[in-house]
Amino acid sequence: MNTSFQEKSLWVMFVGLLAAFGFYFATALPGRAANVMPQQVVLFVLAVVFLVITQVVGQAIIASLDRNHRTDERDQLIALKGARSGSYVLAVGVFVALCTALVTAGNFAFTHVLLGFWVAAQLVEIGWQLFLYRRGA
Repeated sequence: MNTSFQEKSLWVMFVGLLAAFGFYFATALPGRAANVMPQQVVLFVLAVVFLVITQVVGQAIIASLDRNHRTDERDQLIALKGARSGSYVLAVGVFVALCTALVTAGNFAFTHVLLGFWVAAQLVEIGWQLFLYRRGA
């Protein structure tokens, strides 16, 4: 499988996001309360630290193995198409989170709906870019 530096980087970001926030949501959501609890804040910080570590290590490995970091017009077009698709998900998420805040007590539901849609928007953006790279767009 001949992949570019940009595609490899996207795979590292995609897998890192899935792992970090998959762990967070699987751990934080069963303990649902009206407000965000200190334990959930600690879990969130751990997820972010894990994400940062996986990105730094993954990107360093890719950079050491693949010296061709140049981007071309195709890479820029794929990034724009991915950002556009992710922005739609994020816009819907902000609306749903605001509606959630109006109908629920506390900040737990609002916070997690907003965070969930942000992660989903990132995954859609990266996933769409990976699809376009595989399709050869």
